[in-house]
Amino acid sequence: MLIRYFGAARAAAGTPEETLATAGESVGEVLAVIGSRYAGTASPSMEQILRRSSFLLNEVALRDRTRVLTDQDVLDVLPPFAGG
Repeated sequence: MLIRYFGAARAAAGTPEETLATAGESVGEVLAVIGSRYAGTASPSMEQILRRSSFLLNEVALRDRTRVLTDQDVLDVLPPFAGG
């Protein structure tokens, strides 16, 4: 699956996107992997960013973190944005 990072999530990951083998895992499980992978790389931490973020799965708003993913899915991580 393709994971695309925006804003603070991009800064914490140090990359705009990455591909993970996630077939059969839930969104929550993938987010836990991402949080652990980038633990301590930025302030705020990736775990903090993920707790406050919104997500799009295949360009549709996602609220159900139990949703099982496929390798063809695209998950966008959208932290809160400031400005106006």
